[in-house]
Amino acid sequence: MKKLILPLFCISIMVSCSNERTKMNYPISKKVDTTDLYFNTTVADPYRWLEDDNSDETKAWVVEQNKVTDNFLNSIPFKAKIKERLTEVWNYPKIGVPFKKGELYFHYRNDGLQNQAVLYVQSKLEDEARVLLDPNQLSDDGTVALAGISVSSDSKYLAYLVARSGSDWNEVFVKNIATGEDISDHLMWIKFSGVSWYKDGFFYGAYDAPKAGTELSNSNEYHKVYYHKLGHRQSDDELVYQDSKFPKRLYGASVTDDEKYLILSAMSASHGNALYFKELDKKGADFKLITDELTFDHNIIDDINGSLLMYTNNGSPKYRLVSVDVKNPAKENWKDIIAENENVLSGVKLAGGKIVATYMQDAYSKIEILNLDGSFDYDFDLPGIGTAGSFSGKKDEKTAFYSFESFTSPAIAYKYNFETKKSELFYQPKINFNPEDFITEQKFYTSKDGTQVPLFIIYKKGTQLDGNNPCLLYGYGGFNVSLTPYFTPRRLVWLENGGVYVVANLRGGGEYGEDWHQAGTKMKKQNVFDDCISAAEYLIENKYTNAEKLALKGGSNGGLLVGAVINQRPDLFKVAIPEVGVMDMLRYHKFTIGWAWAGDYGTSEDNNEMFNYLYKYSPIHNISNKAYPAVMVTTADHDDRVVPAHSFKYIATLQEKHTGNQPVLIRIESNAGHGAGMPTSKQIEEYADIWSFIFYNMNISPDIK
Repeated sequence: MKKLILPLFCISIMVSCSNERTKMNYPISKKVDTTDLYFNTTVADPYRWLEDDNSDETKAWVVEQNKVTDNFLNSIPFKAKIKERLTEVWNYPKIGVPFKKGELYFHYRNDGLQNQAVLYVQSKLEDEARVLLDPNQLSDDGTVALAGISVSSDSKYLAYLVARSGSDWNEVFVKNIATGEDISDHLMWIKFSGVSWYKDGFFYGAYDAPKAGTELSNSNEYHKVYYHKLGHRQSDDELVYQDSKFPKRLYGASVTDDEKYLILSAMSASHGNALYFKELDKKGADFKLITDELTFDHNIIDDINGSLLMYTNNGSPKYRLVSVDVKNPAKENWKDIIAENENVLSGVKLAGGKIVATYMQDAYSKIEILNLDGSFDYDFDLPGIGTAGSFSGKKDEKTAFYSFESFTSPAIAYKYNFETKKSELFYQPKINFNPEDFITEQKFYTSKDGTQVPLFIIYKKGTQLDGNNPCLLYGYGGFNVSLTPYFTPRRLVWLENGGVYVVANLRGGGEYGEDWHQAGTKMKKQNVFDDCISAAEYLIENKYTNAEKLALKGGSNGGLLVGAVINQRPDLFKVAIPEVGVMDMLRYHKFTIGWAWAGDYGTSEDNNEMFNYLYKYSPIHNISNKAYPAVMVTTADHDDRVVPAHSFKYIATLQEKHTGNQPVLIRIESNAGHGAGMPTSKQIEEYADIWSFIFYNMNISPDIK
């Protein structure tokens, strides 16, 4: 391979308070003569060397890029005030919805600015809760996060998973709940797995230990299911299931509440799974197939009287609940408990001797209470348009808990009594922000092909819709993910300072079921970008904003959205924030878990038609010599979901070809990953940078007291 070596250097950037724009100087990134042949097309990849995140060259490049970005951001005069206000609105006590296991109640709590939420336990709800596990004690900087927990059925032991620096790799530890002390058990190399207790141990999924230096980039293959017995070493764990014929499958194991059945799920993509079960009380029993239709979702909710209750979109794009006879589990024997209807059945829970059925109606929550045979009992009252979540209760107990939140109101916890059919307030956070000062609208607009697409628009009361407001459009559009109303303190600074915040429910998501999802996948992915472009045009045409005051933001698959859309319509946006984005659509499947996304994207190796479709919109490969909006890419050095090479190669290409004077920068966080588990302190710093970058590049000085 012929290499063209260019020097790596950086010229410091000064940002004047007058907001004058001069063309910026970026680190010059080395280019190499690397090409790939896809069918009949040769594709250059001049920044391939940036895929090696362990090389000294890449590390030096990261340092120089961060110098440029830090110099720019630290010169913005109002950044310190934005960070101060973010800290104020973030600093309120947060208490999660309680859940019961055995005879104990558990909940999470954060006193306001703790980096990680703390797990508490209590015998009765009236008792004072005690700290069971404080993740903030596991590291000095909050970068060790709790990735999941599982309590044994007798509530004697807590198995907990930790993630370090945002990586998807987890370790499992076990704590004696009564004493609060960890016992000797310690398991490694667990990924994309929970822990499911059975008798005196638990099932879990893991990989073989990766080769040193490849932990954050190599393809994850040959997932296995094990059973771990308490007090034993991991090397002695029983191998429960593996299938070497399918190296790129994920396997999950769960146990029904009565510990009668082991449920095995097999996934080969980001959605859809085969499903098997085994009777645990029969020694030597084999797994029995329920379905091997990998393109549909299948999830066992519980078992009742020799039948498994399964939530599925198999034969029902908007989902249904079916009964599966364990003696005759084939599809032709499934019986509807909750048939598909006009709204998406987004969740099912057994509690209080009833079925709690949660629906999505135009991307917000509606709940019905049903009898166990699926017949309607009554509508469950919710406080308004928002998202009901964390419904927690036992199928044979009359008390349950749930939460409700909106875009401007933090999650409120409620206690519900199935006998009286009444909710009572359990915990309402007090925040330095008045939700009554803001309006949330839901509008529908027409996309390029005539499809009606919903969006939520949030802004301060009294805002004049004169086309002059700063506006941020947020989208995702993929993997059956639904963007329902949710609260976060990070957006409050934007709203307080006259910003309009918009969430578009693009195709590719799950807001209207599997048909809506499929309409934004593979050879239909352009629909997602068209939906986003049409949303921006709608906001401008209806005087919410104008192209000089409109920002576009999205993360992961949403980062891909941002990259593709500003390639196609840079004229619509003043600022763009692609976060941890999938930017190289020709090579994404070669890293870590990227192969699992092929169900949504297809791959460049499938066939010539699929290659050409990906090549036509892949963000890196469609950057051209023209002026772009101000761009700040965000990524992190421990992101092993969407490896940072995507963002590295993208910004190197953008800095090479961008002809305008707007800054195009990359913010590379250290000791962080794809986003999950990021400590509060890092979140505040990141959003102080994001809001400062957006306001500054819109020539707006926010009035922060």
